[in-house]
Amino acid sequence: MEKAKISITQLFVLILLFEQGDSMLLPLAMEVKQDSWISILLSTIGGVLLFLVYYRLYRYFPNVLPTDYFQKIVGKVLGKGLAFLYILYFVYFSARLLRSFGEILGIFVYPFTPLIFINIFMVIVVVYTVRKGIEVLSRTAELLFIVLLFLSVTGLILVSSSGLINIHNLTPVLENGISPILKNVFTETLYIPFGELIVFTMIFPYLNSSKKVKSIGVVSVILSGMNLAFGAALNIGVLGTHLASRYQFPLLTTMQSIQILQFLERLDVYFLIALIIGCFFKIALFFYAAVIGISDLFKIREPSQVSYPLGFVVLFLSIQMASSYSEQLQEELKILPLAIQLPFQVIIPILLLIIAFFKNKKNH
Repeated sequence: MEKAKISITQLFVLILLFEQGDSMLLPLAMEVKQDSWISILLSTIGGVLLFLVYYRLYRYFPNVLPTDYFQKIVGKVLGKGLAFLYILYFVYFSARLLRSFGEILGIFVYPFTPLIFINIFMVIVVVYTVRKGIEVLSRTAELLFIVLLFLSVTGLILVSSSGLINIHNLTPVLENGISPILKNVFTETLYIPFGELIVFTMIFPYLNSSKKVKSIGVVSVILSGMNLAFGAALNIGVLGTHLASRYQFPLLTTMQSIQILQFLERLDVYFLIALIIGCFFKIALFFYAAVIGISDLFKIREPSQVSYPLGFVVLFLSIQMASSYSEQLQEELKILPLAIQLPFQVIIPILLLIIAFFKNKKNH
């Protein structure tokens, strides 16, 4: 493990930034139309339960990484195989997030710039930060969180002042009953972004105190869920369900709709800053988890040695994994949740917790 420690406050900020990530920018739960905010709120409850599962595993093994305690729970051979699969999971999703970031930035700001150049610049920043360690990443998060909070508050004030919100766009509530919402929860919004909190199992051992981790984590997950639900409701209130479901970036369209006093309009920069900050931290945390996992599993003394070669791997995967952003988004919201995220985020952690519980009970 890296010789570093982070505070509870820094954990709180990291979870908030991670949960927003690209999730605030995507058209989450649009299948249930005006009830999308309800789907996200229900998923928040599931997110809290998943966080408690990850937290409980951490409490059983507070001073070691998952790549180590997997071997203590299910045996050395199976544990190492499982740890290696999780490392691949972290690498894959850091590459997928990098691809999403490059595609969005390319569509939005640099339409004539090849995707690989956008991704190279982000990889350089991520690798440099990760090489500096989790402490530097956490301090950076504290600074940029203030920027994102300011943008959120002022953006809400501007949208409200522009008179764009039509509350009737959110009605009728539960038009098709609760069944479609529950289906959406268990096929999409539970895993994106709440199940992705599995990455913090690689961060918990670096906390300088285990006190209040549970309460701080639960509060941060709830606040993230409320913010995402509010964002979804805001987009529908401004655009309506038809337009909100058609646009790839509904938040961008909402911000572009602002027009106050004939001079304050098209605040695209809000979307751009939120995109860069959110995606950077989400990519960096997945990448850090992969780096530290490889270092622990293969007993590499200096984790920073892994950063550069792994950065090339992530960059290559990000270019090759999809032919277009539409294909990327379709895979992310329709295929991956049940194929990859359900077992890695829900089934395996719960099984590990059950085994750890009985082993711990037997030892005592």
